[in-house]
Amino acid sequence: MKLLLPLVFTSALTHCSLKLHSQFYFYDTRYYEPTVLLETGLLAGGMNCLTDLGGKTGTGGPFLKDLNLPHTRICTGIFADILYNYNWGLQVCFTSGNLYASDELLRHDNSVARSRYQRNLHFRSRLLEWSLLGEWHFLSQWMQWKADKIPRFSPYCMAGIGIYHFNPEANLSGKWISLQPLRTEGQGFREYPLRRPYRLTQLNIPVGIGIRHELSAIFGMRLEMVQRFLFTDYLDDVSTQYPDPALFLHYLHPSQAAQAIRLSDRRKEIDPQFSARAHEKRGNSQRNDCYFTVQVKLCMALNRKRRV
Repeated sequence: MKLLLPLVFTSALTHCSLKLHSQFYFYDTRYYEPTVLLETGLLAGGMNCLTDLGGKTGTGGPFLKDLNLPHTRICTGIFADILYNYNWGLQVCFTSGNLYASDELLRHDNSVARSRYQRNLHFRSRLLEWSLLGEWHFLSQWMQWKADKIPRFSPYCMAGIGIYHFNPEANLSGKWISLQPLRTEGQGFREYPLRRPYRLTQLNIPVGIGIRHELSAIFGMRLEMVQRFLFTDYLDDVSTQYPDPALFLHYLHPSQAAQAIRLSDRRKEIDPQFSARAHEKRGNSQRNDCYFTVQVKLCMALNRKRRV
């Protein structure tokens, strides 16, 4: 009995000690580590898109095959994140950036892509996005299961839902003009019942990967690549066929109709002798457009409390 009591007491102290130690931040015991970590921070990076415009030499293809790196533009934003036990996260993010694409990039191309250069279209758009993303930090979860240890570098995958606003514009005589009100492919015209006007605010599906790095008990960094799957092919205002230009005068105000006629078909700007015909191919409606970001995030922990 005399030996049993000290053993029970020592065992209890050891258990309490281990439990207390697990409450400390795992790289700095001056801080307590919460089960649910709250973070916020800033982001900056690059934004690009894959649409009907631009592209690489030869026949167009999906994803990176047609990516034009010179069209990359800067994006910035803010975010907040809830991370449970370093395994699962929920992130709210606001991103602001610009998109751009142009057939001009194919000026010196002599492949079948030459027809895209002769199409002579371009667009730019300011883009604003709010997204809600779930995160799975699979390496952190695996290491906790295997060795009760959390890695300083934590890769993760993410997916969720977003809402974004865009407004494609084109330059005409030095002035940027919004394209959606001009219905450049006859969207909403009775003669084209399948070409419906598109909304400038829509939902998207963001999917991505990232890696999280603990710099200290307070600060961290993330590197993320996120692609947005869209439900529209009109991110660049290009999707189907050229409309009959005479219809613009029937459906639009005369000043708008004059702009629509010039911005819908710009092939004569390249070749003044070009003979335009309605219903020729203008874009490819078989694949929706998409855009993506590669961004760095600076994080700050909000609820790691310092030991007294």
